[in-house]
Amino acid sequence: MRIDAHQHFWHLKDRKGEWPPAELAAIYRDFTPDDLLPLLKEANMDGTILVQTMERAEDTAFMLALASEHDFIKGVVGWVDLSASDAREQIARLAANPMIKGLRPMLQSMPDDDWIAKPSLDQAIATMIALDLAFDALVMPWQLRGLLQRVERSPDLRVVIDHGAKPEIAQGRFINWQKDMARLAAYPHVHCKLSGLLTEAGAQKPEALRPYIETILELFGPDRVLWGSDWPVVRLAGDYMRWLSQCEEIVLREHHEHVFGGNAARFYRI
Repeated sequence: MRIDAHQHFWHLKDRKGEWPPAELAAIYRDFTPDDLLPLLKEANMDGTILVQTMERAEDTAFMLALASEHDFIKGVVGWVDLSASDAREQIARLAANPMIKGLRPMLQSMPDDDWIAKPSLDQAIATMIALDLAFDALVMPWQLRGLLQRVERSPDLRVVIDHGAKPEIAQGRFINWQKDMARLAAYPHVHCKLSGLLTEAGAQKPEALRPYIETILELFGPDRVLWGSDWPVVRLAGDYMRWLSQCEEIVLREHHEHVFGGNAARFYRI
């Protein structure tokens, strides 16, 4: 089974005051299943993981509604405020829907880089573990040390780092990112998504991405890397098939079954 482990849908009418801004013309419109289906067919994808884009319960409800209507959506990564007083109850209610496979707090925009390591989140995280929900870590490179603290304290939490932690490819920054990623990769319950890197590269040539892609593959191995398109955000820097083709060329052929579907199916309990 070939699975795109990271994609989004949205309606602009629901996103007033939210990202994306109008100046990002390539993604400033509605994106629906009808837009993605031709690309999935061209890419021979059997399904996708639909991931949240707003810190709103309504966004998760929107995604679950789509999942109930479209068989190609194999799972949903939703959102809950893990610091809320009733976070455990919210998580339990969501987990009652079998399409909820994980949760994603939007760590990248938080002013506290170590927020996810706070002991006050322990009970919410414990509830995720008890209900077998995955944790999508949307982090920036400078937030990896806070994530490491959480990983060390919650060894039973299944973690996947979204977009390779958004390395600063356009700025040519590599060494510190590689070191911090290596520390996280040492923990077998931590995975990494091969996604979002094309956008982080900006105007850099495709060759600039190779060291980052190869590092992710080397650190996490063929059994803990999940390929994702990050569609439609990938449209800011290229397109679905360009990103897929670039990764297929770099990932060893004998590992394609795992990276382009098998790992996602196992990680998200599909």
